[in-house]
Order: sequence, then C-alpha cells, then structure tokens
Amino acid sequence: MKLKYILISTVLLTSLSACEDMFEPAQENIRDVEQMFSDPNYASGLLGYGYAMLPYDNSSVSDVATDDAVTNDLTSTYSQMALGSWSSSNNPMEQWQARKATIQYINTFLSIVDRVSWSSTETTNKMFIDKLSGEAYALRALNYFYLLQAHAGWTEDGQLLGVPMVFEPEDMNSDFNLPRNEFSECVKFIFEDLDRAIDLLPLDFSNISSNAELPSKYQQIGAEMGGYNLVFGTYQRGRISGRIAEAIKAQVALLAASPAYREASGVTSETAANYAAIVLNRIGGVNGIDPRGNTWYMNTDELDNMGSGSVTAEIIWRGNRTNGDADWDMGITQEKNNFPPTLYGSGRINPTQNLVDAFPMANGYPISDAVNSGYDASNPYVNRDPRLTDYVLYNGSTYKGKTIITGLYADSENKTDDGLNKIGTSTRTGYYLRKLLREDCNPNPSALNPKYHFPVRIRYTEIFLAYAEAANDAWGPTATGGNAYSAYDVVKALRSRGGVGTDNGDAYLESIKNDVAKMTDLIRNERRIELCFENKRFWDIRRWNLPLNETAKGVRIEQGSNGLNYTEIDVEIRNYQDYMYHGPIPYSETLKWSNLQQNKGWR
Repeated sequence: MKLKYILISTVLLTSLSACEDMFEPAQENIRDVEQMFSDPNYASGLLGYGYAMLPYDNSSVSDVATDDAVTNDLTSTYSQMALGSWSSSNNPMEQWQARKATIQYINTFLSIVDRVSWSSTETTNKMFIDKLSGEAYALRALNYFYLLQAHAGWTEDGQLLGVPMVFEPEDMNSDFNLPRNEFSECVKFIFEDLDRAIDLLPLDFSNISSNAELPSKYQQIGAEMGGYNLVFGTYQRGRISGRIAEAIKAQVALLAASPAYREASGVTSETAANYAAIVLNRIGGVNGIDPRGNTWYMNTDELDNMGSGSVTAEIIWRGNRTNGDADWDMGITQEKNNFPPTLYGSGRINPTQNLVDAFPMANGYPISDAVNSGYDASNPYVNRDPRLTDYVLYNGSTYKGKTIITGLYADSENKTDDGLNKIGTSTRTGYYLRKLLREDCNPNPSALNPKYHFPVRIRYTEIFLAYAEAANDAWGPTATGGNAYSAYDVVKALRSRGGVGTDNGDAYLESIKNDVAKMTDLIRNERRIELCFENKRFWDIRRWNLPLNETAKGVRIEQGSNGLNYTEIDVEIRNYQDYMYHGPIPYSETLKWSNLQQNKGWR
C-alpha cells in the first residue's frame, strides 16, 4: 500500500536523531497507520514533512531569469530557461511534484489528527488538535498557492484552470486521473483552508500569565494556563501562526486579483486590498512600517540578538538561523557565491542596467525625466536613490573597506578581477549583488568568521506593497476604501524610509498622486526595487502581463581623455514565448493522466 511506504519514510525522517543502531533498523520502523494514534511523535512526522518541504528558497535564484539580473554561472537552469530551453519537461520553476507530495502528507495528517493521543490531559489534547490542525490547513493552503502560481493558466478551450484539488489522502484505490479545478475554485478552497487555520491558531505564539487570559473557548472546557502555554506558548514560535496565515491569504488574493487572473478568479482588487489591510492594521498601518525594514539583512544588531523563533519589526515569518560560512542548506554561502572575486567570492548574481535604471534620483524623479531629475549620464551613480547603494555594488562602490572597480581601466593600478568579464567569476553586467549579504562575513579561506543568516519568508514591506497595488486599482491613489491609509500613503512612507524625496516633499509623487495609471507604474517600480533579488520579480512580471523578453543589459566603463565613458551593452537576449505567461503542467503528468489538460501553447 503506497501510504504505508510514505509513512515508513516519515518515521525514518523523524528518527534520525535517535540513538538506535542505524544499521539494524528496529521493527517499529515498519508500522501501520493505526499505531500513530498512540504515538504522537510518529504522527507529528507527517506535519513535520510539511515544514521540511516549505516552498521557499533560502537565497536568490529566479531573478537571473528576469530583467533584474543575470548570472556568471553558465550552468544555471534559470539562465538557460530564460535563453530558450524552458519546456514542460525541463522546468526550473516546477512545483508540481514537491507540492503534491507535501499535500499528500498533510492530508494524511488531517485524517488522523483528532484520533491521536497528543496529551493525557483532555483539555490539553483538545488544544493540540486545534493547533496542529490549524497548522496543517495553513500548510496545505500554502502548497496549493505555490502550485497555482507555477502551474495555473489558460487552456486551449479558453478556461482559466488551476490544479486538481485533493483533500483526502490518496492510496492505491484512489482515482489519480483527475481534471484540474477552475482557478476560481482553487482560490476559494485555499481561502477556506486559511480561514480554518486563522480560526484555530493564535495570532502569535506567546505565553499567558493567568487562566483569565485563556481564550473563552478554552476557558469553557476548563483548560489551564500551563497546558495553554505548552501548546500555544513561545516555544512554538517559528511555526505557522494566525498572523502568518493572514499574510499568506493577502498574497493569494493579490495573485488572483492581478491582470493575468482577475478575469476569471472571482477575486477583486478591493478584496485583495482589504486582506492586506487586516495584516497591516495589526501593526498600526503605515505608522507600523519598520524604519529600517528595507535593510533588514544588514541590521546585524537585530539579527544577532533574535531569540529562538522571534522576529524583528520587519519580518512576519522567517526560517531557522543558518551559518553564514557553513550553510549546509545552500551548500555554499551567499557571501561566497556573490561577493566580488577580490573579496573571495564568485560574483554569481549580476544586477542588470535595467534594474539600476529603475532606481530614481534621490529627489524622487525617475532618471528618464531630464528636466527635473538632475541625472547625469556621465556620473550616473551620484545623487541616486540611496537604496541603489544598499542593494547593488557598482563601479567605485566602497564595500568592506575596499573600492570595487568593475570598469576596464588602462592603468594597471585599477585592473582587478572585479572588472567586466575579466575572469569566470567576474561580473557580466558591470554590477555585483550587495542586498542579502552580510558585510561582516569574510569568505577568505584563511580567515573564516561565521555569521548567521535568517531566511525571510514573508516581510511586512511585501504586504504594504500588496495593499498599495490593490488599493490603487480598487479605489485610486488617495482613497482609502474605509481603511485608514491609501496607496499614496504607503508609497510615500516607503520611499521616505528609503531616503527618496525627503528634501523636496517627494515632488514627483505629488505630481502623479491623482493619476491611477502613473501610480500603478510607480507602485510596480517600488515593488521591483524593494523586493529585488527575493524571488518575486519573475512572478510579478507574469501576473502583470509585462514583457518577459526584455534584453538584460549591462554597462561597459572605460577610461577616456575626459574621464570615464559609460556604454550600455546587451548581456543576454531573452527568449520567452507569449504562452509562457503561464507555466506548464509537467509533460510526464499529461502523458499519464488523460483528464489533465495542458496550458495553452505548452506540449
């Protein structure tokens, strides 16, 4: 029976820390489902698989398939995808197998959770059932969200389809030849799972100090403070909470209300804005924006002092702490991957000129506004949006006490391996990554100093931008729709935090604040800047129906008689087809199941 082998694997996974002889497996490693009912550790392994298989990347990977970056790693599957090798049988963006396998585990867990003896105390057992069920519903919703994002699309017969929705554990007697549900049905089911999770979970996992603080539903059954703190207390931080479920709901709603899906999703921009507002209102709306949230990755005073499961004011949900110089999750650290060669790095992710040009001037005007911006093409990095310096290393940047030279200079003094295309680990665009990296990490093999990373899964900035996008579309730039703040308020606050428009009242923003179309463009540009290299850009381009085929550009900097000459260069000519605005169903799956329709254009 297929389920039995899945459960055996789960037990092995959850028992790796045990002290038994691994070369002589104990007989209890082969057990039936019924044995879970009296062994909560065994049963919780199913839910543990859901956490082990979370769909988040710990480092930037997919941005190199967009107009924001390229990579000097010519074996990158994402780069090859962008250059034309993307197919239904060769898909770096695929979520099908991992998400469906995870959903099977979660469905199995939900089928037995209320029959497991989690505690000998009846009231504590009830609380465990609520908590674990809530987590499972939220995890199932999250997995279906990532399936939709990667595989939903329009079919040849004009339907917007999602994925087959399965809510019971499958076994050898199940019908696997299921048709895809409509996109709107999938979204509805995801919302229902998240609503269940929100109802069952606390907003945050925290201890209470008396029985009087117990939620009324647990007071009514005679629960005690000690049991509540065991189940819902601070020890559980890091697991999915009600707040995290609300944030996921806002993400799902934004996807469904986007131009690529709104026609048949059943979700309006007003709904998406209000779901985001639920999350934001809990921190006071715009007043709750973390003043240092845009540089969370370099706020080492906060990162190094976070307790177990705790978060900063910017972070809604994060992963476990990883070591900056020996990260077994990534195999090689972010710093070793992305520092310039002269800092013992491999310079893998190279921001494009396209992205650099998206950063406005410090006065808030886009560099394309020749009249008002003050942009000087012969001195392109002066008086720019301060976030450019925070996120990108450009020619002349000072980093780790060193001047980074990406230009091709005639004098030997300035010739370094950091120069454009100098060696295999040099930049291909004239730029290196700075965002996400810890400057106090030293990848020098002779002087390693481990520093910690906290992979961030959801940030408040993303939810603020989701609200701004949806609110502008629903009510216009300055209307609130019954909330206490508008899209304009959010954008102004985020730009001000980044140091944009602080000296002139953000005159550019003021000039467009009554124009929905221009505000849409600005919000999308702010999202591009604030969330760059966080694996958001690819999905944003597709859900907005923006061009996928933007040529990735760079800059060649050379010494001339009158100073430096800056020449824009083409680095990668992308080869996406029109039908690729929606990803494919895996080819192998369409061969196996006749009822599984492929998205239009894919084979």
